[in-house]
Amino acid sequence: MSSRWRLFCFVMMSAAAAFAESRRIAIEWRGGQPRGEVSITGGSISGLTVARGRGTVTGNRFHAAADAPFRLAMDISGPETASGSPAAIVTVKTSSNPFSFFLRDVRKDQPVWIPEYGVAATEAPDTRTYDQIQDAIRARGLQSKLEAMSAGPEADFESAAANTRSLMCQTWLGLSRDIRIFAVSERLDWIQPRLHGYETPLPEAEGKPTRYNFLMGRGWGAADKITRRLEDGVLPILRGTLVDDDITYDMTAFVALESRPLTRENVRGTHFLAADGYGHGHMFTKQQEAEREALLPAEMNQPEETVLFVRIAAVNTAAVRRYAFFKNPFPAAIRDYGFDGGNGFGVYKSGRVFVVSLLNGMPLPEEETAVDLEPGQAAVMEFRLPNRPISRERAVALRGAAFDQRHLECRDYWQRKLSAAAQISLPEKRITEMLRAGLLHLDLITYGREPEGTLTSTIGVYSAIGSESSPIIQFMDSMGWHDTARRALMYFLDKQHDDGFIQNFGGYMLETGAALWSLGEHYRYTRDEAWVRQIAPKLIKACEYLHNWRARNLREDLRGRGYGMLEGKTADPEDPFHSFMLNGYAYLGMARAAEMLGKVDPAQSERWRREASELKNDIRSALFEVMGRSPVIPLANGAWTPTAPPWVEYRGPLSLFADGGKWFTHGSMVSRDSLLGPIYLIFQEVIEPNETAATFLLNFHNDLMTMRNVAFSQPYYSRHPISHLRRGEVKPFLMAYYNTMSSLADRQTYTFWEHYFGASPHKTHEEGWFLMDTRWMLYSERGPGIDLLPGIPRAYLENGKRIELSKVATYFGPLSLRVNSALDQGRIEAVVECPGDRKPSFVELRVPHPQGRRAARVEGGTYNSETERVRVEPFTLKRAVNLSY
Repeated sequence: MSSRWRLFCFVMMSAAAAFAESRRIAIEWRGGQPRGEVSITGGSISGLTVARGRGTVTGNRFHAAADAPFRLAMDISGPETASGSPAAIVTVKTSSNPFSFFLRDVRKDQPVWIPEYGVAATEAPDTRTYDQIQDAIRARGLQSKLEAMSAGPEADFESAAANTRSLMCQTWLGLSRDIRIFAVSERLDWIQPRLHGYETPLPEAEGKPTRYNFLMGRGWGAADKITRRLEDGVLPILRGTLVDDDITYDMTAFVALESRPLTRENVRGTHFLAADGYGHGHMFTKQQEAEREALLPAEMNQPEETVLFVRIAAVNTAAVRRYAFFKNPFPAAIRDYGFDGGNGFGVYKSGRVFVVSLLNGMPLPEEETAVDLEPGQAAVMEFRLPNRPISRERAVALRGAAFDQRHLECRDYWQRKLSAAAQISLPEKRITEMLRAGLLHLDLITYGREPEGTLTSTIGVYSAIGSESSPIIQFMDSMGWHDTARRALMYFLDKQHDDGFIQNFGGYMLETGAALWSLGEHYRYTRDEAWVRQIAPKLIKACEYLHNWRARNLREDLRGRGYGMLEGKTADPEDPFHSFMLNGYAYLGMARAAEMLGKVDPAQSERWRREASELKNDIRSALFEVMGRSPVIPLANGAWTPTAPPWVEYRGPLSLFADGGKWFTHGSMVSRDSLLGPIYLIFQEVIEPNETAATFLLNFHNDLMTMRNVAFSQPYYSRHPISHLRRGEVKPFLMAYYNTMSSLADRQTYTFWEHYFGASPHKTHEEGWFLMDTRWMLYSERGPGIDLLPGIPRAYLENGKRIELSKVATYFGPLSLRVNSALDQGRIEAVVECPGDRKPSFVELRVPHPQGRRAARVEGGTYNSETERVRVEPFTLKRAVNLSY
């Protein structure tokens, strides 16, 4: 054996000995008379003894004799690697408050201190009592991230925007109901006709799509001076401005019909099954596929196209003559095209016209042009680009369309939609506009035939999903669009499988429960018993499917590892486990179905109420079991918090790799833990918001998986903001609310991306959750009553500001609220109206004074100075509340 080899072996053996070196640690309880068992994964325990207090030890089991300080000491050996699955985990399994920790984390300078359990783990030579350990840590004056948020100033858009990324997104324009839409680039230099999720294919491009590039100004330069905005801040009419030195170009773009006026009566729409197939990830049964194929010839060959109308006005702002430059739209992927200057037509070799262009009201004579302008003079270029090329005869007719008239028709079309919805006016103009623009963004890509029939509430480039479409449909319901919401919900029932399963996208297994939840929410808004009677067989069939799925898992070998829980994939990652998100939706959906059936079929209602309750109990048991065996993690305040994995088959957050594996996905190491994790259970009503378990879930999620209280990658998949709101944690809610919105939405056009790395544009699932978070910030039902303004910023009630909600939809019928701040006169006044038959038992109005002052006198209700809420109980049809300061 060579000397080099002997040296290598010596080093390796020495390292191995250190790797598994035995050391003595201690676990110290404040009291509580703990009893249980200590075990270790990847190591061994010996010498377990009582080191403080009275109690007994038998093997690895222990029992404290009194409710008094109690300490166990033990020798433990095991790998203490800083990362990965080899690291030893110690579990202290007690009848209440079991917990686990990585052996490597036990240090006397930073003990594992779990204040909620009254327990600490440290090295045995550290003889301090629990109270001494706690006092030493608290003396450092540290704060957790959530504590620091709660102690700091309220977040607002300006502070969020200054500290988060600013994304720009293409703008989608269309008619709603019709999949023939258009995308306009962020730089206002290309247009992409689309058939919803797919770019419009052309025979001239051998069945492939093409993008149309165009140019106003001289082109790419050292600086971009481009701004974009929706018309009136809300309408799907894009206004853009490009400043190119002395020439300012103002662009207006919108979609209208090729020949007929744009009215609701003239919008035919696209059959929902035809539209569904143009969404990425769509799924059909064989019968649905056959039905769609039979529909396509008629659906995709309508007598007129949707058309993007664009006007660009170039104005010379100099004191001398200047040139304005225009480049007509041209197909980026097709070189074999021509330009007919006599008619202003862009023409394919097939003879079909892809664009009709004008300059100062006459046919554009050349594809590229420079126009000499006097000071203050304007040149106006217009073009009309159909979703698919049209014949010359139709192009001639399209050239005669009056831009201003079509523009007015488009404005009226969208304004009528808004006027049919509830009205919300807030002191923050941006949020007021985003609410209105958002509702129209949702409607823009909700497809189906008009005026009746099923609709599909698509999400960005994707087809509808029971989970991701839920905030879209529920916000429509919140704004009083009950008929549109009902039609969108029917999509999930019309496509339901014969066995009751609901699945429409990408192999996702959670849609059945999520769709039932949204159906139940619609029922809460409308109390439409006739509709429930109509769909009851489908509701029962869906519940039967969940029941049978659950029954397969009622096995004794799954006790503590998913007993009674459903297994399956919840999102894109192929994770077919007993996940908490999947089961939380199943519980929530079944509970809502039981509620819906209460009057229509009481026996079935009771059956599914019991089944839902049993599932909830099994989910809770699994959560507490896995939380006890998952390693605790340190918080920024010196405390340690229990954790949980996204499914019961794992131990702790996947991102800590306690059981190994490769879990990176969608641009983040923590996506599965955060976006698909157990924190859903608070939102899904399995865990109560103020339970200790909810505190643990929020603490470890915030500390490990957020930046500025925003989740990574696809942040709206994390439902922690509403959990904060339900706990009365306004500052953490606002931190998440503003920082998520400012970083994921285009700050000029309010369009949302799906991911930070630029996946699907116009992602209405993300926008839907923003809209619902805003709704809950303004009003949120709680049992038999309703909370008003539970999450608004204090700045909303500064002197002279007003809040108005007009006929917003609630579980108790339409509600209106007017709040006027007249703090220069020492008062804030509010009027609440809820005139329906289903009025709430109580109304609780939160009135946060801008400087935190408490009211000196309150009229109209009972004031809680700690929460700054006025409770009106019982509530009659209308009540005035006045606060004096």
